[in-house]
This record gives sequence, C-alpha cells and structure tokens, in this order.
Amino acid sequence: MVTNYIEEKEYFVMEKRKIFLLPGDGVGIEVMRETEKIIHYMRDSLGYNFVCEKGRVGGAAYNVCRRPISEEDISRALSADAVLLGAVGGPEWETVPYHLRPEAGLLRLRKSLQLFANLRPVICYPSLVNSSSLKSSLIRGLDIMIVRELTGGIYFGEPKKIMDLGEGQTRAIDTQVYETYEIERIAHVAFKLARLRRCHVTSMDKRNVMRTGFLWNQTVTSIHAAHYNEEIRLKHILADAGAMELVRKPQQFDVIVTDNLFGDILSDMAAALTGSLGLLPSASLGDHNEAKGTWCRAIYEPVHGSAPDIAGKGIVNPIAMIASLAMCFRYSFGMNKEAFELEKAISTVLDDGLRTKDIYSEGTQKVSTREMGEAILSQFKKGIS
Repeated sequence: MVTNYIEEKEYFVMEKRKIFLLPGDGVGIEVMRETEKIIHYMRDSLGYNFVCEKGRVGGAAYNVCRRPISEEDISRALSADAVLLGAVGGPEWETVPYHLRPEAGLLRLRKSLQLFANLRPVICYPSLVNSSSLKSSLIRGLDIMIVRELTGGIYFGEPKKIMDLGEGQTRAIDTQVYETYEIERIAHVAFKLARLRRCHVTSMDKRNVMRTGFLWNQTVTSIHAAHYNEEIRLKHILADAGAMELVRKPQQFDVIVTDNLFGDILSDMAAALTGSLGLLPSASLGDHNEAKGTWCRAIYEPVHGSAPDIAGKGIVNPIAMIASLAMCFRYSFGMNKEAFELEKAISTVLDDGLRTKDIYSEGTQKVSTREMGEAILSQFKKGIS
C-alpha cells in the first residue's frame, strides 16, 4: 500500500524472476492482459529479468484437460518465484462434478504450494471516499490488513461428504478442523505485519460455540504473550461482533487475523466498504525466507471473481489485478520501490478522475479496462524511470 512504503533493501534488477501467469476465466483474462503490459515494460524497456510462462486454471483448464488444473501447470507453479492469477469459475461449469469444479483448481494450487496465509488489504483511495455505501467520515483513510488462514479449517477438514439417509432425507457434512501449528504460524504472520503498521492485531473467532474457536483464541493469546506482548496490542472479538464493527466503525482496525471460513466472509464484506471489489488485491503466501525477507511461494490475485456477466465487454476494473502485482513486487521480490511506484500510479490515475464503470460517478471520466490499464502504466513509467 502507498502509505506503508518501507525501503528495506536494494533490489538487483538483473536477478532472474520467474512469474507464472494463470489468467483463468471470465474477466480474469482481461485484467491479466493489462497487468502483463506492466511486466513487459519493465522487462523490455528497463531490463528487469522477468521470465513469464502462462498456463490454465479453472474452467479454462477443464475445457482442455477435463481437470481444473493440469499436473504440468502445478509443477510450473511450484517452480515459479510467484504466481499471478486472474479469476476462476462461471455458469458454463456449474454442472461439472464437485471435485472438478473451477474453484477446485484454486484450492489445489493453494494446497500444493502450501500457501497458508492470505493477505487482503482493504484501503480507501482518497478520491473514492464517496464511493462507499458508508459515510465518508467512517472510511476516510481506511487501511486494514486482513490475514486469513488459508489451508485449514472447514474448507479442507475431513470428513466432507453428502449421505443419502433414505426416505427423501440427505445429510451434508463439512468438518472444521485446526491444529495448534496452523494457528501459530498465521498468528506470527499477523503480528509481524502489525510491526510495520500500527502495532494492533484483532483476532476474530467463535470461541463461545466452537471448540476450534477456543483453541484459536488460546493459541493466538499464547503466541502474543511469548513473542509480541511488549510491542503489539492484541484484542479478541467474536467473528459475528467483528462483522458488525467492520460496518459500524471500520477505522478501529489495523490487522485482523482469523480462520479460513470467517476470513473469506469478512474480507469480502470489508472489501465492499471501499466501493468496489474491483479495487482490492490479495496475496496468498507460504514459507518465509528470513534471510532475504521475501516469501518463497505465493499466489497474487484480485479479490473479485470471474464476473461472467461483464466478461468480454471491456468494462471490468483492472486495478485489483494490477495492485496484486504490486503486492508480488513487495512480498515475493523485495522490490519495495517498484511496489510503491505502482500503487502511487493507481492512486494518481484515480485522483485524475478516471473511472471504470463500477466506480463511475457524475463528474468523472468513464474509461474502458484497456484505457485504465494504459493510464496506470503511463503514470508508473513516470515514477519508475
């Protein structure tokens, strides 16, 4: 984020970086196209040693190999320094078997790359303060980082099945499971991020009715007491109460850490505070290289989905995908200056009044996906050269 630029180390332009591109389905193809232009400019005009490969995931993969992602592309993702992903899914694949649905490709990627930490920054650009459904006074200067545990919980717990009970009755089972180490490592991520921000972490769970919530609360408290008590403030709040507080007084939050299910729901709700899902990026991170200060494996993707209703119309907002590239620069490559300049370019273009359809208002200039992408690239060129 622009407000959190910290230049920690020099980046050597000639260091080789392999980026694996997975445009996916729907508008993912369009927003990835604009993001590629920035990568190509940095490679071809500035000498950054980016090596790009492109693969398929989601419905695009299913149409070719009858799987949501091929084993070949899983291998390519594992060998990449970072993965950029557009979006997956759409009505075309609603009737495919559950384990072959487009979203299963994304879950497979996360599990294969062991990406346990999902970072979703929720920021309000100054020029868009009136785009939110909330009063401008509640969201002006909004800057929240939601840290979601990504490979545990109810999405991966077993057993997970549907049972025929006979006499017209069916039972569906999903299992919420967490082990101590899963909670410990996501807590460390949240506390370390808070060090670079406002030193405040809010942990959200449902310890009043869920045993996993009790373990979550107990473990986060223990990690805080042992490692971060003197520098980071910790607050616990029930997830449902936290949802209410997010729409009542969102500025009270700095870093929010929560489990897979609640993180999925709360981050989408928080994203809506900014006025559009088309504005917000995300990063899914695995192991951290302490020596380099970067993350060994990661996927960067917009929060929004494939939006099949507007796919191919040239009106989707590419900002979330481009901002995801900025997160890639920061967390995978240690390129803090480049991340800052790209985020600043986004903010400048919005300040200049350019708007895609989702954020358009009277008095601003409506532009296409391509026009927004090219305007951001133009501003980025001015800052990075």
